[in-house]
Amino acid sequence: MINIILAEDHNIVRNGIKLLLESDEQIRVLGEGVNGVEVMKLLSSGEVDMIVADINMPEMDGMQLLKEVKAKYPKIKVVMLSMHDHEKYVMEAFKNGGDGYLLKNIGADELIFAVKFVNQGRRYLCAELTMSLMDTMLQSKQYLMAIPENEIDFSLRELEILQLIAEGLTNLEMSEKLFLSKRTIEGHRQSLLDKTGSKNSAALIRYGVINGLIQ
Repeated sequence: MINIILAEDHNIVRNGIKLLLESDEQIRVLGEGVNGVEVMKLLSSGEVDMIVADINMPEMDGMQLLKEVKAKYPKIKVVMLSMHDHEKYVMEAFKNGGDGYLLKNIGADELIFAVKFVNQGRRYLCAELTMSLMDTMLQSKQYLMAIPENEIDFSLRELEILQLIAEGLTNLEMSEKLFLSKRTIEGHRQSLLDKTGSKNSAALIRYGVINGLIQ
């Protein structure tokens, strides 16, 4: 069971996120707060695995909450949930120890996947931002390098899923497109991450581009 504290100052938004999270039997929302101050008061129980927090909140915003949590409870994962898609917010979040960054327009399947992915000790950046940053990377001269010889043995299905990840498809969309279960898609995604040594989707796509695996 993944125990989560949810931080969001808009009641309707917070209730909606809670419903999405608890639609999965492996996730439980232990508590809720409208700002970072309230969240910090909820962390003394020792049962919290993760905080999902909005960036814009009164009194103590998400970024300040992130810093406070990582300083006092370094083992607790923190996932930022925001409307801000600017690179500076993403970089600031990860620089301060954030474990994930999601836009509020993501689907339920990606939200749940991100929570489980981060709970495994990995970092996660939502698909939309991954593609945006990838476009920036591909336009940068430092990434226009020779393609090294690739010695990793990928299955045709893994290469197909890698291509779809690069196209920005969610697990659910890939599941429907390939007529496979979401669990199977997640398994192939995890296999790709393990084989390439990538920590997140952005690194995985970068590997695919550099090695000529993505068209």
